[in-house]
Amino acid sequence: MKVTKKTNIFNLVKNYPETEEILLDYGLHCVSCFASQFDTIEDGCKVHGFDNSTMRELIEDINKVIGNSDKTNK
Repeated sequence: MKVTKKTNIFNLVKNYPETEEILLDYGLHCVSCFASQFDTIEDGCKVHGFDNSTMRELIEDINKVIGNSDKTNK
C-alpha cells in the first residue's frame, strides 16, 4: 500500500497498527478520535495546523514503516 494525503486514518491504523505510533509522535491523536473514520491524513494535518512540508514528512515516515512491514509479512 502506498499512503497518500488522501489515505483514511482509520483504515491506515486498522491495516497497519504500527503506524499509530508515528501519527502520535507527530501529534496526530486522530487514531482515537471518532472523526478518524472519515478523515484523511490531509484532513488531520490541516486540523492540527501542519504545513505541507510536515505533512509530506509524516507520509514519508509512514510509507517507510509500511514498506518494511510489507516486506516482513511476505
